[in-house]
Amino acid sequence: MAQFLLMLYDNPADWMKLSPEEMQKALEKYMAWGKGPYYKQGIRLAADAGKVLRGKSRATDGPYSETKEVLGGFYAIEAASYEEAVAIAGTHPHLEYGGAIEVRKSWGA
Repeated sequence: MAQFLLMLYDNPADWMKLSPEEMQKALEKYMAWGKGPYYKQGIRLAADAGKVLRGKSRATDGPYSETKEVLGGFYAIEAASYEEAVAIAGTHPHLEYGGAIEVRKSWGA
């Protein structure tokens, strides 16, 4: 089995529109999804934009100042092929909440 990263992108402001009950329901869906047999690890990133390094001494805020969508976290999964990894990613509740998922095969996998 190969390993893939599912990188979750969204606009953090969209989450602020959910009621506490809706947020709890979303959290429960994410937690349930992470119990699948393909799941290896998941990491949620802090709610800041981070820093980007370019060249030797230039650091800027966020990935790009003009974008609203940021990388919020990722999952490591196992799948037999890209097609299977994409099918697994397609079941993630992140897509229900307007997010995007980038699927990438791990190096050496």
